[in-house]
Amino acid sequence: MNRSTLSLGGAVAVLAVLTAAASLTGGDDSVAAPKGGVKTLPVQRSTVVCPAPSPSEFATTVYTSFTPPTTGSGDGGESGSAQLVPTAGKATPLAPLKATGKAATATTQNPDAPALIGTADGPLAPGWAVQQTTVVDSGPGRGLLGTSCVTPDSEFWFPGASTATGRQDYLHLVDPDDAPAVVDIELYGKDGLLKASSGDGITVPGKGAKPVLLSTLVADKAADLTVHVVVRSGRVGAAVQATDTSLGTDWLPPAAEPATSLVMPGIPADATSVHLVAYATGTDDADLTLKLATATGLISPAGHETMHVKAGMTATADLGDITKGEPGSLVIGSSDVHTPVPVVAGLRITRGKGTKQELAFLPATPAVGARATVADNRDKGTTVALMAVGKDTRVKVTSAPGPSGGTSVSKTVIVKANSTLSVQPVPPSGSSGGYAVTVEKLSGGTLYASRMLALPLGGVPMFTIQPMPDDRGMVEVPQAGSDIAILDK
Repeated sequence: MNRSTLSLGGAVAVLAVLTAAASLTGGDDSVAAPKGGVKTLPVQRSTVVCPAPSPSEFATTVYTSFTPPTTGSGDGGESGSAQLVPTAGKATPLAPLKATGKAATATTQNPDAPALIGTADGPLAPGWAVQQTTVVDSGPGRGLLGTSCVTPDSEFWFPGASTATGRQDYLHLVDPDDAPAVVDIELYGKDGLLKASSGDGITVPGKGAKPVLLSTLVADKAADLTVHVVVRSGRVGAAVQATDTSLGTDWLPPAAEPATSLVMPGIPADATSVHLVAYATGTDDADLTLKLATATGLISPAGHETMHVKAGMTATADLGDITKGEPGSLVIGSSDVHTPVPVVAGLRITRGKGTKQELAFLPATPAVGARATVADNRDKGTTVALMAVGKDTRVKVTSAPGPSGGTSVSKTVIVKANSTLSVQPVPPSGSSGGYAVTVEKLSGGTLYASRMLALPLGGVPMFTIQPMPDDRGMVEVPQAGSDIAILDK
């Protein structure tokens, strides 16, 4: 089939899974904390990186870029820009995003589409969200792949990868900076660290990308692995593209940092199989408690109330159709048998039956401190899962229009303490096509969120789930004034 490249113009565009970093410029290590405290201000620059979307000639990828309006940003006629640039080849840079509050999109069917690196500054930087959504409509990589860009960093965890027969997992590394980055890759199975033949000292070129097929690093055929990415020098964005010959394909996003309590929000009501993968990062074994946060509160899943994870090893649990027709969230805690031990964890979720199955991944997700956004949503295809810990939580869910224009629509919901609420956002009025959804915590407990996008095709329940961590659009900085002391140089 002859596939031509569609227009990449008109959008800031997404990059695919790798990273989004937000930082406030103007800081100085020589300035001591002021006596007058700190001030919260919008970030002034954000960086995003995403991997190459898909090598399939049957793939269509949509990039979506969005910055929610932020109080205190862009006052006084301040201008900003948000631009995505390819890492290699002769591809045209995606046109810049020019305003907050309205999503921009671009589409490509190019199997050679490269990884992207993006920056946003000024009023477009706070909360800048980029989403990459790929539909592969036939072939061995058939499926729906979705990923949100996350922060370039020096360390990543991926519980749920595999080198088993029938799986092909690529770790995509993207370097957003001019200098090369040097990366070590560690693979942990059920018996501990697997000896990798070439996982140390991998060089990622500056302003470039490097895909690494995990099965080429080790001889072991391991069904469940935890991948640990450690950057020796520089920083990278990282994500795993997992393809299963019978279950489809999707991106495996990085999991939340190791912790003694974790939340995986938004297991679909019709999940036919839920597979938990956990890894204990400390020197002691971890004894965990498992609970399902339903619409009415926490329950202990029969037969899966606890889980033991040996130090330095990957453990698994098949939870089956744990949600029983009702959306839920998995909550991992520490038992009182031993001192709590940090773990990382993630879920492989399957919908459908027989030859009509599709997989997606849901790692443990950081909390929404104030606000979180996912950029690419579709009418009747989007479901937002909200889970509150500790207290009832008031949440505002806003749908913002795409490039076709329209008016934003907001609604406020109450998420009961220790429960999961499934919300179908109302599309923006007068708008067609994709749109952005922003979740804001107004009051209450600790909030966790994710978005499921379902685009069924040919009887296959294609879907993808994206965690919605805090967008880190605001930062605390020393308050300027005469009380700032300059440290000795």
